[in-house]
Amino acid sequence: MPPALSAVARIGVLAALVGVLAGCVSGENADGSVGAPAASGVQVRLDYAYYNPESLVIKEQGWLEQELGPGSVQWVLSQGSNKANENLRADAIDIGSTAGTPALLARANGSPIRAIDVFSRPEWSAIVVAKDSPISDPAQLRGQKIAATQGTDPYFFLLQTLSAAGLSASDVEIVNLQHSDGKIALERGDVAAWAGLDPFMAQTELEAGSRLIYRNLDFNSYGLLNANEEFLEQKPQVAQTVVTAYERARAWITENPDTAVETLAAAASIKPEIARQQLLTRTDLGIDPVPGEPQRAVLSRLVPLLVSDGLVRSEPEATTALATLFEPRFAEQAKGTTSAGRAAGS
Repeated sequence: MPPALSAVARIGVLAALVGVLAGCVSGENADGSVGAPAASGVQVRLDYAYYNPESLVIKEQGWLEQELGPGSVQWVLSQGSNKANENLRADAIDIGSTAGTPALLARANGSPIRAIDVFSRPEWSAIVVAKDSPISDPAQLRGQKIAATQGTDPYFFLLQTLSAAGLSASDVEIVNLQHSDGKIALERGDVAAWAGLDPFMAQTELEAGSRLIYRNLDFNSYGLLNANEEFLEQKPQVAQTVVTAYERARAWITENPDTAVETLAAAASIKPEIARQQLLTRTDLGIDPVPGEPQRAVLSRLVPLLVSDGLVRSEPEATTALATLFEPRFAEQAKGTTSAGRAAGS
């Protein structure tokens, strides 16, 4: 087994995750990154992601375009928190959706982002093995290849799982693959386990019989909507419009669960039963959207892990980043907004 990543190598990977994207091309790249400036008339460059159900509803319903005007929104696909962070750091998007841990990691390493909304409390990650795998416990992962997307919640879920099992990253071989590729690698037998992410995790569970051998809701950080500070300073009303749309989408999903499942299934090109597994059994939308103490409590537990794994430059920088990550005013203003009174525009 190749040696585990050294601290220097891990920092190199981190720089790649949060560094500025090189080059400028028109439109969206195959990996979901973009390099071109906003087109004329665009007021907000916003991501959508299959792990962020509200974003899919807002995009499909066209609520932001109705509020801000036709052609006002540039939508960019985020294939994972790492891609959202890359685009935020490169100023290729104004607002992006990530898990809590990647948001903290990005800010601790210099990305000027603030969390302006909590869009869900998901159980979107677990440790997954193939149907016929003899592995049934994380302690059995020693010496095994495990797929994970570095810089994302499943990656940090894996690190926490290994620690709880008395292992470390050096006791396994972590294979850095984007989420969908990790699922494929697991099903092909190229890796012994995968730190999964929904909807791909639900897909392999229902279609290939893959098994979730370790679940822990507390190891999943919340879903955060993050914005570049400059954008918040220059366009606070546009940011407020986006956050208010998120509150509207949360209420809409609660009131229209079957239609929301159809929206996710169509967007992600997955079967409705897979979308239902993700959205209705492993995603909690009944949470306070204002970023604050619940998220801080989860992330504070991770600071020592980020420091010991060499993923932040220092503990003081990580602590300062956590103390300054949340910007609650937009969600506070939007809190309590529902689709009532707006049904005519749906």
